[in-house]
Amino acid sequence: MDLYTLILSIASLLLFLYIFSRNSPKNSKKNCIPEPSGSLPLIGHLHLLVLVVNGWEIAKACFTDNDRTLATRANTAGGRYMGYNNAIIAFAPYDEYWRNIRKMAIVELLSSHRLEKLKHIRFSEMDSFVKELYGLSRNGDKVTISEALERLTFNINLRMLFGKRFSGNDYGEVNSEPWRYKKAIKLALYLFGIFVLADALPWLERFDIQGHVRSMKETAKELDSIISVWLGEHLKKKRENQRASESDFMDVMLTHLPEDTVISGHTRDTIVKATTLVLSLTGAESTSVTITWVLSLLLNHPTTLMAAQQELDHHVGRDRWVEESHIHNLKYLQAIVKETLRLYPPGPITGIREAMQDCNIVGYDVPKGTRLVVNIWKLQRDQRVWENADEFRSERFMTTHVGLDVRGQNFEYIPFSSGRRSCPGITFGLQLVHLTVAKLIQGFDIKTAEGMAVDMKEGKNMNEN
Repeated sequence: MDLYTLILSIASLLLFLYIFSRNSPKNSKKNCIPEPSGSLPLIGHLHLLVLVVNGWEIAKACFTDNDRTLATRANTAGGRYMGYNNAIIAFAPYDEYWRNIRKMAIVELLSSHRLEKLKHIRFSEMDSFVKELYGLSRNGDKVTISEALERLTFNINLRMLFGKRFSGNDYGEVNSEPWRYKKAIKLALYLFGIFVLADALPWLERFDIQGHVRSMKETAKELDSIISVWLGEHLKKKRENQRASESDFMDVMLTHLPEDTVISGHTRDTIVKATTLVLSLTGAESTSVTITWVLSLLLNHPTTLMAAQQELDHHVGRDRWVEESHIHNLKYLQAIVKETLRLYPPGPITGIREAMQDCNIVGYDVPKGTRLVVNIWKLQRDQRVWENADEFRSERFMTTHVGLDVRGQNFEYIPFSSGRRSCPGITFGLQLVHLTVAKLIQGFDIKTAEGMAVDMKEGKNMNEN
């Protein structure tokens, strides 16, 4: 189809929609969703295709009264092309497959019991990380802390999921396996967060006007090629030693899923690759970014940094390293992390949800098929709730907002989303953030290279909730 025919088809569709909307009978009994002003000629509000929730009261109604109705995901290009045809649980529809695989991920990897069993991975990687930084600092070298944190969180994530570990030189070697994997993960996170025209108008997908679908397919191919190699290594080990111990999550999944498993059309190998991929997508990058935000805010607020170090001196002392067991006493450090998550949540909006049936949200009738996102960034900067909402004030979580928790029960503060689709890795993420920040500010004098304030400009990325 040439460009002229494409333009003619689009114009015909818009004209049809305009005529249809003018002649459609209005249902006076329905209290329809309010529409913004400023509709465009012919297309009206066609370009506004998602219901955006900006108030905590409406978010509460979504995550309580309507949580099950809004628990499924919209079928998007990202989920189809980079998520093994929606086999990754972040994009899977709300059904038995999603419930079973999510439960397996929580129980066998992200539960408190499992995290305790795997704590040696966190501890050994943390020790290596601190020793690396100490060696660099003694030599007077400048350190790009965000890159060092990426290596730390990627290695912890890869060891827990695949039993893999790579050195800093491995990550820096162009076209090496870890270099390719990290690059593809970062590109996938970017592609998951962009608008794809075909998600709004599916019949345009074949034209791929933006080129995003092609990029998604290429990225998916790269990720699958690497994970397939790692899966093959695990299968070989399993064949050679039937009694091999379950050393990582891929081993656990292969033990729990028989070879002939097919769930919702997904084979065992697809399920294993998709689940380990999504845990890699949502685990390593978001954790390192959050730690980087915390450190950046502390560098820009030296008084807060000093107070956090004094708290460590009081509860831990200077003659031993801080451990995970100390974190529950470090209330000010916890407040700093909470305030960071308020200003810079791992995902500024939730993933796109879709109403499985007609529902009513705070008095408005929302039809089946409506797509919805919750604007977490907006909720957590609501001037009605947060005094000086755009300012970093960690003390608020020790005074006016001391009772707020990150686990989605206080709807004005939901950094990890809420309800059935909330992030299952909250405990693991917080453990790593708290311990890493505590060790860094306890063991090092941290400052910017030129003594200037850190640029807090945000980049383009998205972590699904």
